[in-house]
Amino acid sequence: MSRSMHVPSSPAATDLPRRRPRSLAIGLVETLSARIRDNVMRSGDKLPTEAAIMDEFGVSRTVVREALSKLQAGGMVETRHGVGTFVVGTGGTQNFRIDPEQIATAREVIAVLDLRIGLEAEAAGLAAVRRTDANIEVMRGALAAFSAAIEHDGDAIAPDFQLHMEIARATQNVHFVELMTYLGTMIIPRARLNTAKVAGEGRREYLQRVNVEHESIVNAIAGRDPEAARAAMRTHLANSRERLRRADDGPPVASLLPPRGATPGPGGAGSRGVA
Repeated sequence: MSRSMHVPSSPAATDLPRRRPRSLAIGLVETLSARIRDNVMRSGDKLPTEAAIMDEFGVSRTVVREALSKLQAGGMVETRHGVGTFVVGTGGTQNFRIDPEQIATAREVIAVLDLRIGLEAEAAGLAAVRRTDANIEVMRGALAAFSAAIEHDGDAIAPDFQLHMEIARATQNVHFVELMTYLGTMIIPRARLNTAKVAGEGRREYLQRVNVEHESIVNAIAGRDPEAARAAMRTHLANSRERLRRADDGPPVASLLPPRGATPGPGGAGSRGVA
């Protein structure tokens, strides 16, 4: 059972307010990492809320979210939407790494999609063979949440990531889940770029098309058709890649960011509108 805990301040915390913003996040990562490695915070423990961390270290919400994103990328914590952020390990055995800073252009997001096509197409095929009714129920719920986000102009990143994570869980292979957890919401192109803008269409039309692709994947998995599931996932991710090839001259992310006011997610830059 997860334990929510309040952790004591460390000497390093007193130095944080005097650092520049980027160093603030790095200092916070170092301090929280030390607590995890020293078992002050153990696997399964729930981290304090963003507000509590802000209060303890005297930093902004942006700094806290950047630090949590780096801890997630390092395999030390995972964010469960609507529940909180939990310690999952020390990160000591993590060799493979994609820093959010590496995904700075459309071309680099395309490179991550290349990786995802190989990983998630096979995950979808395995899920079609091994899925449970409970897995399908969660996937259907994610589809419904995605549709609601489109209808109400809300955040579609969370249900998008939930769907892809549940497909990984439906493989019944923990390694797919761990790798997807490590990649986090940075795997969603919308979290890095305004993909509707790249695609040259309105946000609602773009997301409706994305969710039709999602439905095809889920229907194939529900129908226990592994080849159709692999093909649907491959088509979905390849379509995302082709949309981004329109910006493959490598413009900075800043020129393609979502509209001002979008809510940042745990994987970095935010958007309400992705794969």
